[in-house]
Amino acid sequence: MFNFPIPQLPVSELIEAGTQWLVDTFSGFFNFITQTGSSFMDSFTNVLSWVPPFLFILLIALLAYFANKREWGLPVFTVIGLGYILNQGLWPQLIDTIALIVVATVITVIIGIPIGILSAKSDTANAIVQPILDFMQTMPAFVYLIPAVAFFSIGMVPGIFASFIYALAPTVRFTNLGIREIDPELIEASESFGSTKRQKLFKVELPLAKNTIMAGINQTVMLTLSMVVIASMIGAPGLGGNVLTALQRAQVGDGFVAGLAIVILAVIVDRLTQSLATDRRA
Repeated sequence: MFNFPIPQLPVSELIEAGTQWLVDTFSGFFNFITQTGSSFMDSFTNVLSWVPPFLFILLIALLAYFANKREWGLPVFTVIGLGYILNQGLWPQLIDTIALIVVATVITVIIGIPIGILSAKSDTANAIVQPILDFMQTMPAFVYLIPAVAFFSIGMVPGIFASFIYALAPTVRFTNLGIREIDPELIEASESFGSTKRQKLFKVELPLAKNTIMAGINQTVMLTLSMVVIASMIGAPGLGGNVLTALQRAQVGDGFVAGLAIVILAVIVDRLTQSLATDRRA
Protein backbone atom coordinates (compact mmCIF):
# COMPACT_ATOMS: atom_id res chain seq x y z
CA MET A 1 0.00 0.00 0.00
CA PHE A 2 1.36 3.38 -0.98
CA ASN A 3 1.75 5.87 1.87
CA PHE A 4 1.61 9.53 0.94
CA PRO A 5 4.61 11.31 2.52
CA ILE A 6 2.51 14.18 3.87
CA PRO A 7 -0.01 13.45 6.67
CA GLN A 8 -3.66 13.68 5.68
CA LEU A 9 -4.81 17.29 5.73
CA PRO A 10 -7.71 17.88 8.14
CA VAL A 11 -9.96 19.42 5.47
CA SER A 12 -13.12 17.72 6.69
CA GLU A 13 -12.47 18.70 10.30
CA LEU A 14 -11.81 22.31 9.36
CA ILE A 15 -15.01 22.53 7.32
CA GLU A 16 -16.97 20.95 10.16
CA ALA A 17 -15.47 23.33 12.69
CA GLY A 18 -16.07 26.37 10.47
CA THR A 19 -19.67 25.42 9.80
CA GLN A 20 -20.32 24.76 13.48
CA TRP A 21 -18.77 28.12 14.38
CA LEU A 22 -21.06 29.88 11.91
CA VAL A 23 -24.11 28.05 13.25
CA ASP A 24 -23.23 28.82 16.87
CA THR A 25 -22.20 32.43 16.26
CA PHE A 26 -25.01 33.47 13.94
CA SER A 27 -27.77 31.17 15.14
CA GLY A 28 -30.02 34.13 15.92
CA PHE A 29 -29.56 35.51 12.42
CA PHE A 30 -30.21 32.14 10.79
CA ASN A 31 -33.32 31.62 12.93
CA PHE A 32 -34.58 35.06 11.94
CA ILE A 33 -34.03 34.33 8.25
CA THR A 34 -35.73 30.93 8.59
CA GLN A 35 -38.78 32.29 10.40
CA THR A 36 -39.12 35.37 8.20
CA GLY A 37 -38.56 33.38 5.02
CA SER A 38 -41.03 30.69 6.05
CA SER A 39 -43.69 33.29 6.88
CA PHE A 40 -43.13 35.08 3.59
CA MET A 41 -43.21 31.87 1.59
CA ASP A 42 -46.40 30.75 3.31
CA SER A 43 -48.03 34.09 2.53
CA PHE A 44 -46.81 34.09 -1.07
CA THR A 45 -47.98 30.53 -1.60
CA ASN A 46 -51.36 31.35 -0.08
CA VAL A 47 -51.74 34.29 -2.47
CA LEU A 48 -50.96 32.07 -5.46
CA SER A 49 -53.31 29.38 -4.12
CA TRP A 50 -56.07 31.96 -3.69
CA VAL A 51 -56.23 32.42 -7.47
CA PRO A 52 -58.68 29.88 -8.95
CA PRO A 53 -56.79 27.32 -11.08
CA PHE A 54 -58.71 28.05 -14.28
CA LEU A 55 -58.09 31.80 -13.89
CA PHE A 56 -54.43 31.11 -13.16
CA ILE A 57 -54.13 29.01 -16.32
CA LEU A 58 -55.86 31.74 -18.34
CA LEU A 59 -53.51 34.44 -17.00
CA ILE A 60 -50.40 32.38 -17.78
CA ALA A 61 -51.75 31.61 -21.26
CA LEU A 62 -52.37 35.33 -21.90
CA LEU A 63 -48.86 36.14 -20.71
CA ALA A 64 -47.51 33.48 -23.06
CA TYR A 65 -49.59 34.87 -25.93
CA PHE A 66 -48.33 38.45 -25.61
CA ALA A 67 -44.76 37.48 -24.68
CA ASN A 68 -44.56 35.15 -27.67
CA LYS A 69 -45.44 37.88 -30.19
CA ARG A 70 -49.13 36.89 -30.35
CA GLU A 71 -48.42 33.39 -31.62
CA TRP A 72 -50.73 30.60 -30.44
CA GLY A 73 -48.35 27.66 -30.01
CA LEU A 74 -47.11 28.41 -26.50
CA PRO A 75 -50.50 29.55 -25.11
CA VAL A 76 -52.18 26.35 -26.36
CA PHE A 77 -49.41 24.22 -24.87
CA THR A 78 -49.73 26.18 -21.62
CA VAL A 79 -53.46 25.52 -21.35
CA ILE A 80 -53.08 21.83 -22.16
CA GLY A 81 -50.03 21.34 -19.94
CA LEU A 82 -51.36 23.15 -16.88
CA GLY A 83 -54.73 21.50 -17.45
CA TYR A 84 -52.99 18.13 -17.27
CA ILE A 85 -51.33 19.07 -13.99
CA LEU A 86 -54.69 20.20 -12.56
CA ASN A 87 -56.35 17.00 -13.80
CA GLN A 88 -53.75 14.86 -12.05
CA GLY A 89 -54.38 16.52 -8.69
CA LEU A 90 -50.96 18.16 -8.57
CA TRP A 91 -52.08 21.78 -8.47
CA PRO A 92 -51.02 22.49 -4.83
CA GLN A 93 -47.59 21.02 -5.54
CA LEU A 94 -47.34 23.10 -8.71
CA ILE A 95 -48.05 26.27 -6.74
CA ASP A 96 -45.36 25.37 -4.18
CA THR A 97 -42.88 24.75 -7.00
CA ILE A 98 -43.70 28.04 -8.73
CA ALA A 99 -43.30 29.90 -5.42
CA LEU A 100 -39.87 28.36 -4.86
CA ILE A 101 -38.74 29.15 -8.41
CA VAL A 102 -39.99 32.75 -8.34
CA VAL A 103 -38.48 33.65 -4.96
CA ALA A 104 -35.15 31.91 -5.61
CA THR A 105 -34.89 33.56 -9.04
CA VAL A 106 -35.71 37.04 -7.70
CA ILE A 107 -33.09 36.72 -4.95
CA THR A 108 -30.55 35.43 -7.46
CA VAL A 109 -31.20 38.32 -9.87
CA ILE A 110 -31.08 40.95 -7.12
CA ILE A 111 -27.70 39.68 -5.94
CA GLY A 112 -26.29 38.35 -9.23
CA ILE A 113 -26.72 41.38 -11.48
CA PRO A 114 -24.79 43.80 -9.20
CA ILE A 115 -21.99 41.24 -8.88
CA GLY A 116 -21.96 40.89 -12.68
CA ILE A 117 -21.79 44.67 -13.08
CA LEU A 118 -18.92 44.85 -10.59
CA SER A 119 -17.08 42.08 -12.46
CA ALA A 120 -17.56 43.90 -15.76
CA LYS A 121 -16.27 47.19 -14.34
CA SER A 122 -13.26 45.79 -12.46
CA ASP A 123 -10.76 43.26 -13.77
CA THR A 124 -9.63 42.64 -10.20
CA ALA A 125 -13.16 41.82 -9.05
CA ASN A 126 -13.62 39.65 -12.13
CA ALA A 127 -10.44 37.72 -11.33
CA ILE A 128 -11.80 37.04 -7.84
CA VAL A 129 -15.38 36.24 -8.84
CA GLN A 130 -14.71 33.88 -11.75
CA PRO A 131 -12.94 31.12 -9.74
CA ILE A 132 -15.72 31.29 -7.15
CA LEU A 133 -18.33 30.85 -9.87
CA ASP A 134 -16.35 27.96 -11.35
CA PHE A 135 -16.34 26.31 -7.92
CA MET A 136 -20.09 26.88 -7.49
CA GLN A 137 -20.92 25.45 -10.91
CA THR A 138 -18.77 22.34 -10.63
CA MET A 139 -19.68 21.41 -7.06
CA PRO A 140 -22.36 18.66 -7.08
CA ALA A 141 -25.78 20.12 -6.32
CA PHE A 142 -26.39 17.69 -3.47
CA VAL A 143 -23.50 19.21 -1.52
CA TYR A 144 -25.37 22.49 -1.19
CA LEU A 145 -28.05 20.72 0.81
CA ILE A 146 -25.63 20.14 3.69
CA PRO A 147 -24.96 23.80 4.68
CA ALA A 148 -28.57 24.64 3.82
CA VAL A 149 -29.82 22.19 6.45
CA ALA A 150 -27.09 23.19 8.91
CA PHE A 151 -28.02 26.87 8.69
CA PHE A 152 -31.79 26.76 8.10
CA SER A 153 -33.00 23.30 9.20
CA ILE A 154 -35.46 21.76 6.71
CA GLY A 155 -38.29 23.18 4.63
CA MET A 156 -38.74 25.77 1.91
CA VAL A 157 -36.08 28.23 3.12
CA PRO A 158 -33.09 25.84 2.84
CA GLY A 159 -34.47 24.77 -0.54
CA ILE A 160 -34.38 28.38 -1.71
CA PHE A 161 -30.87 28.83 -0.26
CA ALA A 162 -29.54 25.76 -2.08
CA SER A 163 -31.27 26.80 -5.33
CA PHE A 164 -29.85 30.31 -5.05
CA ILE A 165 -26.26 29.08 -4.62
CA TYR A 166 -26.62 26.57 -7.44
CA ALA A 167 -28.24 29.01 -9.90
CA LEU A 168 -26.32 32.23 -9.20
CA ALA A 169 -23.46 31.77 -11.68
CA PRO A 170 -25.32 32.27 -15.01
CA THR A 171 -26.78 35.63 -13.96
CA VAL A 172 -23.37 36.91 -12.89
CA ARG A 173 -21.55 35.57 -15.94
CA PHE A 174 -24.05 36.77 -18.53
CA THR A 175 -24.32 40.22 -16.95
CA ASN A 176 -20.54 40.51 -17.00
CA LEU A 177 -20.41 39.28 -20.60
CA GLY A 178 -23.22 41.53 -21.82
CA ILE A 179 -21.62 44.70 -20.47
CA ARG A 180 -18.11 43.79 -21.65
CA GLU A 181 -19.37 43.09 -25.20
CA ILE A 182 -20.84 46.57 -25.68
CA ASP A 183 -19.18 48.49 -28.49
CA PRO A 184 -16.61 50.85 -26.91
CA GLU A 185 -17.60 53.56 -29.41
CA LEU A 186 -21.08 53.66 -27.89
CA ILE A 187 -19.59 54.10 -24.44
CA GLU A 188 -17.34 56.87 -25.71
CA ALA A 189 -20.31 58.58 -27.34
CA SER A 190 -22.26 58.56 -24.09
CA GLU A 191 -19.25 59.97 -22.24
CA SER A 192 -18.80 62.69 -24.85
CA PHE A 193 -22.37 63.86 -24.11
CA GLY A 194 -21.47 64.24 -20.46
CA SER A 195 -23.15 61.13 -19.05
CA THR A 196 -22.34 60.32 -15.44
CA LYS A 197 -21.34 56.77 -14.48
CA ARG A 198 -24.85 56.16 -13.19
CA GLN A 199 -26.47 57.47 -16.38
CA LYS A 200 -24.06 55.48 -18.53
CA LEU A 201 -24.88 52.30 -16.64
CA PHE A 202 -28.67 52.60 -16.55
CA LYS A 203 -29.27 54.36 -19.87
CA VAL A 204 -26.61 52.79 -22.09
CA GLU A 205 -24.91 49.68 -20.76
CA LEU A 206 -27.78 47.79 -19.12
CA PRO A 207 -30.27 48.46 -21.99
CA LEU A 208 -27.71 47.32 -24.57
CA ALA A 209 -26.82 44.24 -22.52
CA LYS A 210 -30.48 43.41 -21.78
CA ASN A 211 -30.79 40.44 -24.12
CA THR A 212 -27.61 38.82 -22.81
CA ILE A 213 -28.64 39.43 -19.19
CA MET A 214 -32.08 37.95 -19.86
CA ALA A 215 -30.43 34.89 -21.39
CA GLY A 216 -28.53 34.48 -18.12
CA ILE A 217 -31.75 34.85 -16.13
CA ASN A 218 -33.32 32.18 -18.34
CA GLN A 219 -30.50 29.80 -17.43
CA THR A 220 -30.86 30.74 -13.77
CA VAL A 221 -34.58 29.93 -13.82
CA MET A 222 -33.94 26.56 -15.44
CA LEU A 223 -31.21 25.69 -12.93
CA THR A 224 -33.56 26.68 -10.11
CA LEU A 225 -36.20 24.39 -11.57
CA SER A 226 -33.66 21.59 -11.81
CA MET A 227 -33.19 21.86 -8.03
CA VAL A 228 -36.87 21.11 -7.36
CA VAL A 229 -36.38 17.37 -6.88
CA ILE A 230 -33.10 17.78 -5.02
CA ALA A 231 -34.55 20.41 -2.66
CA SER A 232 -37.41 18.04 -1.83
CA MET A 233 -34.85 15.86 -0.06
CA ILE A 234 -34.58 18.54 2.66
CA GLY A 235 -38.30 19.10 3.00
CA ALA A 236 -39.01 21.67 0.30
CA PRO A 237 -42.60 21.12 -0.88
CA GLY A 238 -43.58 20.88 -4.52
CA LEU A 239 -43.60 18.52 -7.45
CA GLY A 240 -40.14 17.26 -6.51
CA GLY A 241 -41.60 15.73 -3.37
CA ASN A 242 -43.92 13.55 -5.45
CA VAL A 243 -41.00 12.36 -7.56
CA LEU A 244 -38.94 11.60 -4.46
CA THR A 245 -41.79 9.70 -2.82
CA ALA A 246 -42.39 7.68 -5.98
CA LEU A 247 -38.68 6.87 -6.14
CA GLN A 248 -38.59 5.71 -2.54
CA ARG A 249 -41.64 3.49 -3.05
CA ALA A 250 -40.75 2.36 -6.58
CA GLN A 251 -44.05 3.76 -7.91
CA VAL A 252 -43.31 4.11 -11.60
CA GLY A 253 -46.68 5.56 -12.56
CA ASP A 254 -46.77 8.26 -9.89
CA GLY A 255 -43.17 9.15 -10.61
CA PHE A 256 -43.88 9.53 -14.33
CA VAL A 257 -46.95 11.69 -13.70
CA ALA A 258 -45.03 14.06 -11.40
CA GLY A 259 -41.96 14.03 -13.65
CA LEU A 260 -44.05 14.93 -16.69
CA ALA A 261 -45.57 17.81 -14.70
CA ILE A 262 -42.06 19.14 -14.01
CA VAL A 263 -41.19 18.81 -17.71
CA ILE A 264 -44.33 20.74 -18.70
CA LEU A 265 -43.53 23.50 -16.21
CA ALA A 266 -39.92 23.61 -17.44
CA VAL A 267 -41.00 24.00 -21.07
CA ILE A 268 -43.47 26.78 -20.22
CA VAL A 269 -40.98 28.66 -18.05
CA ASP A 270 -38.17 28.24 -20.60
CA ARG A 271 -40.25 29.48 -23.53
CA LEU A 272 -41.66 32.37 -21.52
CA THR A 273 -38.28 33.61 -20.35
CA GLN A 274 -36.83 33.18 -23.84
CA SER A 275 -39.68 35.24 -25.28
CA LEU A 276 -39.15 37.97 -22.69
CA ALA A 277 -35.43 37.94 -23.50
CA THR A 278 -36.06 38.53 -27.19
CA ASP A 279 -35.68 42.12 -28.26
CA ARG A 280 -39.12 43.17 -29.45
CA ARG A 281 -37.55 45.68 -31.81
CA ALA A 282 -35.71 42.91 -33.66
